[in-house]
Amino acid sequence: MRDEHYILALCDELLKATASRQHRFDFLRGDPGKSGRCVRLPVDAYYEANHLVIEYRERQHSEPIAIMDRRITVSGMTRGEQRRRYDQRRREVLPANKLTLIELDYSMFKCRKKRLVRDPVADSEVIRTALGARGINI
Repeated sequence: MRDEHYILALCDELLKATASRQHRFDFLRGDPGKSGRCVRLPVDAYYEANHLVIEYRERQHSEPIAIMDRRITVSGMTRGEQRRRYDQRRREVLPANKLTLIELDYSMFKCRKKRLVRDPVADSEVIRTALGARGINI
């Protein structure tokens, strides 16, 4: 199980709901491709009843990873630059559409060799604190 799936499963448990994974909203779009089409950007987890989106930020969202970042995308920028742009777009567009966005960065959790240790009790407390800080009571 990937770290993202582990964290989102803990979120499901705490919120007592199953999120829509890789959910796409019509109002959250990427840059135009060669055809001019703008694809709908996915979010990691959407909890409709809570008007809540949770994004789990793995290493590539906060530090350069050459093998993942150097590829040029259809919009002509590196994948790393596009990831930063789309992360910022989510930060702006989701709240503008009355959705709470919570970003859970891997560095918030205990890690060993840049992988989560996976302590469900401690990790749940980190998530509970992040939810509470944004007014989500569980």
